[in-house]
Amino acid sequence: MIVVVPVDPPREGLVLSSLVDETPLSAADAVALYEAAVADVCWAVAESGGDLLVNYRDAETLPDEFANADSDSDPEAEVRALVIDALGEDAIAGDGDRDAGVRFEPQVGSSRDARIGNTVTHLLEREGADSVGVLESTAPLVRRTEIDGVAMSVRRHEVVLGPSAEGRTYLAGFREAIDFADAYATPEVTTLATRATDAGFGVGFAPMLPTVDTPAGLRSTLALLEARRLADQPGSEATAAVVDELGLAVGDDGSLERS
Repeated sequence: MIVVVPVDPPREGLVLSSLVDETPLSAADAVALYEAAVADVCWAVAESGGDLLVNYRDAETLPDEFANADSDSDPEAEVRALVIDALGEDAIAGDGDRDAGVRFEPQVGSSRDARIGNTVTHLLEREGADSVGVLESTAPLVRRTEIDGVAMSVRRHEVVLGPSAEGRTYLAGFREAIDFADAYATPEVTTLATRATDAGFGVGFAPMLPTVDTPAGLRSTLALLEARRLADQPGSEATAAVVDELGLAVGDDGSLERS
């Protein structure tokens, strides 16, 4: 399975903006958390049986206020640097297109639905991929077991969905392309399942996992990180390190706190 990870350049105000608006995190804190989540997600894919394709947003697909935020850097270079930091220099070789399962491609499309749909459809129909997974870069708790599980399940079902908080999805696997127009409308998991069943496709499900791009998802992530630590099941090292550095925790009343 080709595992597509959509990644934004880690710029303040662009990534995890809802956390800046609704939590004690600053824009710089949000960038640090986002970079850590991307690192953990890429590590999980690298350890799985899937082939990693980093699908980055370039200046053409970024909001105008972020397209030229830094004239000395370009989005592709920022994303490549982030992945190199996560996986090491050996992950990028030659022209950087392919090595050790890593591949970089720009996103194409004017909306999230279009960008995901264009990528999945191209890989399935133009490149002849057996299956394609779309894994959110904000799901640092994902492990190879969930990724490989979706790769197995998509052999039985044309579409496999990994639900997240608030009806979203952190992972979606496709053996057949669906109609992606508005397919990621809220609630995503319901809309994607509807599109799949309307096309006559079978739908499977992966275990539920939170993402860190909403306050509720971040709180769930913090709680699971702590539970895994207590159970001596470490993982998501990059995110855990940033959480410790920022002093993030879930308070007794369920609120997000900083020490």
